[in-house]
Amino acid sequence: MAATTNKPSKLTNSKKKLLFAGAIKPPVAKRGAKAKLISSKLTYKGKVFNVFTDTLIEPGGHRNTRDVIRHNGSVVILAVDESKNPADPDVILERQYRHAAGQFLVELPAGSRNAGEAPLAAAKRELIEETGYRAKRWTMLLRYFASPGFLGEWMQIYLARDIREGEAKLEADENLEVFRMPLSEAMRMIAEGKIHDGKTLIGLSLYDAARRAAKL
Repeated sequence: MAATTNKPSKLTNSKKKLLFAGAIKPPVAKRGAKAKLISSKLTYKGKVFNVFTDTLIEPGGHRNTRDVIRHNGSVVILAVDESKNPADPDVILERQYRHAAGQFLVELPAGSRNAGEAPLAAAKRELIEETGYRAKRWTMLLRYFASPGFLGEWMQIYLARDIREGEAKLEADENLEVFRMPLSEAMRMIAEGKIHDGKTLIGLSLYDAARRAAKL
């Protein structure tokens, strides 16, 4: 959750009693209204992301201080091979150790965008670097915020089709196992609680639902 500091309310005790009793309503933000940024201070500068401490007036009128992680954004690649069994295509997955989670996780290939890099270009680069696979057809499935309470990062999921194998170009600190499995088996793992990574849950579930609706 976002770190939030509220200033003491200026309501009188009598107004507080009316507010808690429901006799008066708290201010409601108008739809589409934005916060007014008063100040923003860089409190941490990292290799992958920066942390800013922002002071702002929320759309509802409250003055708050929030710590926000700023990131260039990430791409997620759902690479599928429909050549062997179009009714149940293989999906390309990775298994790698995640220190923050303290365990190995099964994930879709993904990575951060470089500064100024177009999302699709980043997706193509990450797929090659992490798995060696290349794809002829690309479709953007979804763009979403991973954890908007404190993380200002867009994540975009791309569907990659007509794939062919190649040589991966892993970075020095990347240690992962690339494997493939039928979509039905991956969905079974989700149902059994064996996949815990959010972007992978979203990507696989969205793709499976779209196929069932005959949209892909």
